[in-house]
Amino acid sequence: MTKTKPTDPAQQKGQSKNQKAKRVSEKKAKNNPVSKIFVIDTSVILYNHGAILNFEDNDVAIPITVLEELDQFKKGNEIKNFEAREFSRTLDKLSHTSPLQDWVPLGNPAGGRIKVIMNKPNGLDAREVFGEDKPDHRILNSAISLSNEYPDRKVVLVSKDINLRLKAKSLNLSSEDFETGKIKNLDELYTGKSTITGVDNHVVEQLYSSGACTPDELNLTAPMANQYYIIKSSSNSVLAFYNPNSQQVERIEKRTIHKITPRNAEQVFALHAILNPEVKLVTLQGVAGTGKTLLALAGCLEQRKSFEQLFVARPVIPLANRDIGYLPGDVSSKLSPYMEPLYDNLKFIHSRYKEKDKEFKNITEALENEKIVVSPLAYIRGRSLSNIIFIIDEAQNLTPHEVKTIITRAGENTKMIFTGDIFQIDTPYLDSQSNGFSYLIDRVKGSNQYAHVRLEKGERSDLANLANNL
Repeated sequence: MTKTKPTDPAQQKGQSKNQKAKRVSEKKAKNNPVSKIFVIDTSVILYNHGAILNFEDNDVAIPITVLEELDQFKKGNEIKNFEAREFSRTLDKLSHTSPLQDWVPLGNPAGGRIKVIMNKPNGLDAREVFGEDKPDHRILNSAISLSNEYPDRKVVLVSKDINLRLKAKSLNLSSEDFETGKIKNLDELYTGKSTITGVDNHVVEQLYSSGACTPDELNLTAPMANQYYIIKSSSNSVLAFYNPNSQQVERIEKRTIHKITPRNAEQVFALHAILNPEVKLVTLQGVAGTGKTLLALAGCLEQRKSFEQLFVARPVIPLANRDIGYLPGDVSSKLSPYMEPLYDNLKFIHSRYKEKDKEFKNITEALENEKIVVSPLAYIRGRSLSNIIFIIDEAQNLTPHEVKTIITRAGENTKMIFTGDIFQIDTPYLDSQSNGFSYLIDRVKGSNQYAHVRLEKGERSDLANLANNL
């Protein structure tokens, strides 16, 4: 019986292109037998669906168990659900008409291929070693099987799950974290501020009298946009920042907003960044009690007439990883406990006024009329936020892709303020180097529309400072 050939010219062209790419990829793999095989865990794909394209000329293996786990995440509105769906589309596009049990080219200029591998143990069985049949152990079996199938090549398990990496190492398997987007050295993470000492008295006096000086007068070469400075002479000191528009170092005055007075230089800088109309993106980093959220709320309330709405959000991190569906009540009732820290700061500002005061009534009316909205971040996807001032609290619990998704929602006349503590992370697959908040600070520094301040000193209470220090 004669086989019929495809009659659709586009289909013929697509198959021909795919076969050509496969031949080129196989040739590169043959010429580079020392390339590695990276076995990708589910956690990596949920962190970044495009992770498989970041391994240069090396091959990527996806255990069938990972596809099974991704199937559980495909429904929903959270970023991880989007990542699962996008990965499935990417894999389907890469495979085209080829079976995924064969090596399929990834489409990288450097080469690299991908395939799906089965769970059949080939040698050591992780399920027997650890005494339980669970997805992690089946993924380990896939990596062991590949190691035995390709003894001349290095097989590396890539996972954001530190426990899975430790299990892999206990079975003599190489394992790594997914490093793309990870900050190399936290000690060098941008602080947004610096101290200049030994400045001539006349320069400090000039800053007080005229309000500005040139960078040359402070011996500054190529200052970063919106960088903050504590400038000290032998007899005086002044707070200032580099204005990229005027290209001068300008003096900053301490301001009291909604009866909230900055208690240290960093808080003065933070409030200035929030109130600066030329800055559209602000990040405030600091440990608990440094005043990040309180200053952000006070500064935003001061500007509420310049925006249609004050939007305050934070990621919902459920206790013990239980979904909010386990809690009783409607969505508002379920989310209320997670939003309480934001309401606490609003109540604190509210309490600074008496009931008869105009500002007390204005804040009350703004909450009632939804001019101030407190909401979880899960509902932001797909929205376009125009004429809004937006606070994103606990930003250290976001991935780089989530941060990008949030910022790309910004429409005309929108300002965003991210606050967080990179050493207080509540999600299992992020750390101080791989979270989206650290990534944002590192990547956006120097932009004219961006300002950052690291808050150092806790001002909540002596007891809170004791906990942070010890």
